[in-house]
Amino acid sequence: MSYANVLTLPVLLPLLGAALTLVARRHRRVQVAVSLAVLAAGVGVAVFLMWRTHLDGPIALWIGAWPEPLGITLVADRLSGLMLLVSSVVILFVLVFAIGQGVADGDEGSPLAIYFPTYLVLSAGVSNAFLAGDLFNLFVSFEMLLFASFVLLTLGGSGTRIRAGTTYVIVSMVSSFLFLVAIAATYAAAGTVNLAQLSLRLPEVDSTVALALQLMLLTVFGIKAAVFPMSAWLPDSYPSAPVPVSAVFAGLLTKVGVYAIIRTQFLLFPDSPLHTLIMGVGLLTMIVGILGAVAQPGIKRMLSFTLVSHIGYMLFGIGLATEAGLSAAVFYIAHHITVQTALFLITGLIERAGGSTVIDRLGGLAAGAPVLAFLFFVPAMNLAGIPPFSGFVGKVGLIQAGVAEGSAMAWALVIASVVTSLLTLYAIAKTWSYAFWRPRATEEHPTLEIPALTPSWGRLSDAIGVSVMAERPATPISPPAAQVPVRREMPPAMFGGATAVVAFSIGLSVFAGPLFTYSDAAAQQMLDPVGYVHAVLPEESR
Repeated sequence: MSYANVLTLPVLLPLLGAALTLVARRHRRVQVAVSLAVLAAGVGVAVFLMWRTHLDGPIALWIGAWPEPLGITLVADRLSGLMLLVSSVVILFVLVFAIGQGVADGDEGSPLAIYFPTYLVLSAGVSNAFLAGDLFNLFVSFEMLLFASFVLLTLGGSGTRIRAGTTYVIVSMVSSFLFLVAIAATYAAAGTVNLAQLSLRLPEVDSTVALALQLMLLTVFGIKAAVFPMSAWLPDSYPSAPVPVSAVFAGLLTKVGVYAIIRTQFLLFPDSPLHTLIMGVGLLTMIVGILGAVAQPGIKRMLSFTLVSHIGYMLFGIGLATEAGLSAAVFYIAHHITVQTALFLITGLIERAGGSTVIDRLGGLAAGAPVLAFLFFVPAMNLAGIPPFSGFVGKVGLIQAGVAEGSAMAWALVIASVVTSLLTLYAIAKTWSYAFWRPRATEEHPTLEIPALTPSWGRLSDAIGVSVMAERPATPISPPAAQVPVRREMPPAMFGGATAVVAFSIGLSVFAGPLFTYSDAAAQQMLDPVGYVHAVLPEESR
């Protein structure tokens, strides 16, 4: 169709923006303007693709001068359209937050000139993964994410960040090697890596070989998605990163792995014998992740473990392999991207207001910062699945699908999902109680030296238009019986970015009905891949 060329824009626009921001590395205002314009345009393109794929079915575009089906293909359907829209919105508002913060802890001497181009490369990699029509292009997407992720994780150069980044890179390189092996084995078995062609050829491959290929791909994508027992790297990597970086990682990167599992499972292995295995892994991921979350004293690590745990909900729906289960999983992915991102951003605001993310060192924030308390409360209740939020809707959809499927494993997952929700609520309530509700512990000393922090506009803030904190001379004060909170004024962009993501998550709750209808249609499309194949392959190539 004439508008198929639009498929290139979610990838090309961020890459072009990355090049422009790299050239303009000495001009922060230009970098900010280009980055925001590119990402805002990406949101518009995602809306258009979601609308067109819903009306007309899958859209495919062959790139390069190679004869079909030897070239690179980009494909959009309802699932990829939804993922593109949610990810584009989240990436845009996280950047707004980062600008308000001073671009990823800029006061620590981070190499800020590379932040914008690297962030845009990350955006291009996410979009390319959702549009990839062949396994090798999907591999390229993961490598783009790996490159950008390592740079963003290690911004500032502290020892903790370098160690966390090194662990992340080693795990990612191992999964990339396994992915290359899986691609080579797939090509040897089927003579192609194009997903549409593989859907036609793999049923003719020996069942043992096909099972081995499926296990290899599930292992690779399971590492990317932080599925238990391949999730130990995540709680150590994400909390050490700058807040905007950990927010976008937590919201998006694991979901790219989940998306790849959905795409390959239902397009390449629709009659797989491994669905029970997937449900079992989902069960373990839920329980182990949430038990880790309950035991954490820090908000970032608690959220990192809940991230692992709630990947299990998505595997629950995937493993059911029914329309209802897959629809609920798709809905839950969209919900979790926004909620998890919002919570990490708000944790950054908590750290700025209270001076820490360790709950024993916090207190009294509800009285001192009621807006911040509300911003945390809404996505926290959403994550716990409290009605009427989208988390409740998604979990009810999964439970209904599990009850309808009726197997012993499905019932075990139904019970585990309820237990996990209760433990999530406990972990969230514990954090709320310590950080917001209780008064801060009384100080032992009669006076405190607390630097009063006020906005100043230095060279960095002149360049990027954000507020940077400067210290006034310390003033001795006498603390009251409760706490003396360390409060700093925050740039409006920080509140604006976090609030926008929270508002978007509320929007998913308000429009949960239409969104679930859309996810039903996406599930139907995934379970009947004929339209996908016809959109990608010419008649003579099928």
